Amino acid sequence: MNEKLIDLFEYTHHFNKQMIHYISENRSAVDGKTISLINHTLNAQQIWNSRILGEKAFEVWQINPLENLEEINDRNHAKSIEILNNYDLDKRIEYQNSKGLKFENSIFEMLFHAINHSTYHRGQINSLLKQNGLTPILTDYIFYKR
Repeated sequence: MNEKLIDLFEYTHHFNKQMIHYISENRSAVDGKTISLINHTLNAQQIWNSRILGEKAFEVWQINPLENLEEINDRNHAKSIEILNNYDLDKRIEYQNSKGLKFENSIFEMLFHAINHSTYHRGQINSLLKQNGLTPILTDYIFYKR
């Protein structure tokens, strides 16, 4: 199971990196919603990792400097792999969401959600890129595996 999740985090890291570069290269044609969503995508993975590790979390919608996004993506990836290599995926973690509501999920559920959440928002970003006259990036998992 860990190998499969590591592969999915490699996929997530790869296409987050491509998105960051593409947005940076086309900054003048990219709207604020796109910037907000790429930040949210990275922030969410950092938040889920932090909940598991008991570390300080980002704000859900904080906007990070564009030049820091690649480093945040790299750090997120390293932390997710650290969790996969050192934690029991069946362990349940209690946490509070951004609204202060308490929940409990397994580490596996939290990590899988982080992957799925990233995929969802990259799709939204691609829609916005297209609306702004840019060519969307093919980010489907199968393209990563080819």
